Parts: sequence; structure tokens; C-alpha cells
Amino acid sequence: MKLIVLRAGDAAAPVAARRGEFFSWIRREGEPVFRGDWQEHDIRNPEVALPKAGDAQAFIITGSSSSVTERAGWMLRAEELIRELHSFNVPLFGICFGHQLIGQALGGLVERNPNGREIGTVEVTAQDDADDPILTGLPKTFTANHSHVDSVVILPPGARRLASTKLEPNAMYSVSATTKCVQFHPEFDGDSMRGYVEARSPLIDAEGLDSKAIHASVVDCPSGAETLRNFLRLI
Repeated sequence: MKLIVLRAGDAAAPVAARRGEFFSWIRREGEPVFRGDWQEHDIRNPEVALPKAGDAQAFIITGSSSSVTERAGWMLRAEELIRELHSFNVPLFGICFGHQLIGQALGGLVERNPNGREIGTVEVTAQDDADDPILTGLPKTFTANHSHVDSVVILPPGARRLASTKLEPNAMYSVSATTKCVQFHPEFDGDSMRGYVEARSPLIDAEGLDSKAIHASVVDCPSGAETLRNFLRLI
């Protein structure tokens, strides 16, 4: 059994210096469930061929400080892979930027979130009719750690909204039995989230938010992390 984490970006430099990169955080949260082979592939490198649907039993796309709205060449190439994985029903999980890239690739629309930046520990509320496996064992309202300014403002055709936040209507969605997406970061514990708030504090304060209050409210979010583990249980 093999799982490939498609790296779309780097963790904020001050946090990465202490804690490493997204791959190790995702593996930390997911390895208790998926004990197969974990591999990482940087999708930003045009000189290295992208993996194919048959190369692994599942794929995860990481977050990124890049914006899907840039429509960079590496993003368009990755979108072709997303469509391939989706068409072959290969389990695929999008985190933050990955959530947005999947949405765009499958016919949705990504734009800057009209409600503004969402960062810190935020309440996520499942839809009343949401019964998706990645919500198994979770309360209707739970906390997760977020850091994004873009949003999937129009879901792909056939997608089902699973959960929302105060600022993000499409905080979680499913496109099929195998393609699942979360706008938040299930791999962010409280320490890494506080590091992100510290790194982004000039932007946060410039936008009229209170970085100190956001920092003080950050906590570990085991329920948010459980969405990743629930995805891995589908493999």
C-alpha cells in the first residue's frame, strides 16, 4: 500500500525551521491509521513527471501560499492529474490550497474569499444532512485550524457541501465517494497554528483583525485532524 502526498507549497518559514514541512505533519496525524508506504512528490517541479493514478492507492494535496487564481503552469498540470485520479476513483484528499485546486480542476471556481482572511482555531459546523464517512465520529460542531484567503466560491458540478464556518460556506465538500476536500488544516496542531498567526501577524493586523486575540484563542484540534484519519480509513 502506498500513499503519495502531493506537495504544493512550503510551510511558513519560521514554523518550518522548528517543525519541518507539511509532509511530516500530515504523516504524524495519519500514520496511526495508514501504515503503508508514505511518499512525497513536489508538483511544482516541471522537470519531474507527475505520478499517475496507478502509482498509489491514495493521494493527498497539501496547502500552499500560492493562489489557485494565478493559474500557473504547474497548477494546470496538477489539475490534469486531479481529473485523472477523480475519473479512476482513486482516493484523493485536498487540504486548503489542495481543496481549492481540486475544486477548480473539477469545474468549480476559486476566488479571493469575499468574507476576508480566515486564520486560527475556528468552529466548523456540519450540514444537517451530512453523513459523509470523513465526518464519522465527529460532533456537528467542532474546531479546526485554518489559514487561507482564497475560497471555492462555486463548488464543482456534483459536489456536496459537508460543512461551513462563519466566513467559509464551503469549508468541507465531497465530489464523490473517493474525492474529499477540507479548507482547514487537519495537520496543524496548536503550536504550528500559533506559529502561523505570528508569521502572518502584520497582514492580519493590517486587515483590521486582532492577531493577539487570534493567537490567544488557538488550541489543538483533534476533531479537525480526525477528518484526515477518516479519509485514510477509506483506502
